[in-house]
Amino acid sequence: MTTPTKADLNLKALQLLQEDAEKIAQLIAVQLDNLTLPKCPLYEEVLDTQMFGLSREIDFAVRAGLIQREQGQQIIHDLERKLADLYTKILPASVGE
Repeated sequence: MTTPTKADLNLKALQLLQEDAEKIAQLIAVQLDNLTLPKCPLYEEVLDTQMFGLSREIDFAVRAGLIQREQGQQIIHDLERKLADLYTKILPASVGE
C-alpha cells in the first residue's frame, strides 16, 4: 500500500470541492430551466445553505494547505455568476407579483 503524496491530496481535495460545486450548479440549473417558483423561500434557503457549506469546505481546504485560496475563490466566483444569472431571470418575473 502506498501513501498518497501531497500533490495527490491536493488534487483530490480540489476534485471533491468541484464535485460539490457542481451539485450546487445543478440546483441552479434546475431552477433556471423551470422558473416555476421564482421566489421560493425554501429553494433559496437550500441554496444559501449549500453555498455556505461549500465556502466552509473551501476555507478548511485552504487552511489545511490542500488548495490555493485563489482556486477556492474561483469555485465560489463561478457559482456566484450562475446565481446572478438566475436572479436576473427571476427578479423581472417577481416584480409583477
